[in-house]
Formats: sequence, structure tokens, C-alpha cells
Amino acid sequence: MRLVVDMNLSPGWVGYLVAAGHEAVHWSEVGPGDAPDEVVLAWAATNGYVILTSDLDFGAILASTRGHGPSVVQLRSDTLAHGAIGNAVLRAIALAAGDLSRGALLSIEPGRARIRLLPFPPCDPA
Repeated sequence: MRLVVDMNLSPGWVGYLVAAGHEAVHWSEVGPGDAPDEVVLAWAATNGYVILTSDLDFGAILASTRGHGPSVVQLRSDTLAHGAIGNAVLRAIALAAGDLSRGALLSIEPGRARIRLLPFPPCDPA
């Protein structure tokens, strides 16, 4: 899987993901550190990458735009170091690989992972 690691995560994630057999790049290697989330989303979609982030804004943008992609893996943990949660992240990515290849938001929390397919259904205004 091709993953772009967002600025809010350590560049150390890149080596960890590559060692696990993924293609990975840190956003700082391909774009400006202060790029808006929409720019990161557009780059990932254009270049076939899944975003690895702890930023909840990516999911919100995909929901508000009813976007079909790119896929986002969202880490929701107090500890974001690959040494602490890396194995859980790799397991969740492996289990969700098919959905991530088609467009999905994978949220990984301590003890569980949830997947939502893209695009998200419209919200009921009631």
C-alpha cells in the first residue's frame, strides 16, 4: 500500500511502514509543511496514496464534500509513536486493505478499529 504520513506524525513512521512492506513518504518530502488539508487530500488522490494521520479534519472534509477518496487512516490515540501502536496499525491496515483500495476512512483507537466506506451517506437534517 502507498501511504503518505501527515505532518502531525513523526517521519519515523515512514521507515516503520517501509520495513513492513509498504511504500511510504512523509508529507514534508513532497509538499510544504503548512499546506492546507485539502492540498494533502488532492495530492494523495492524484498520486494514489492513502493518508496516515491523527488529524480529524480529513474525515470531516470527506464527509462535507461526500468525497470518494483518497482513503484516510486516522489514528485516535494519546500515544502516536509507531513503537507503541505500530503493530495495531499494521494489523488494521491489512484487514482493511480491500476497502482502503476503493475509498474508506479507517479509524484506529486503542483496542479497536472502525472502517467507513466512501462516500459517506448524506446527513439527515432532522
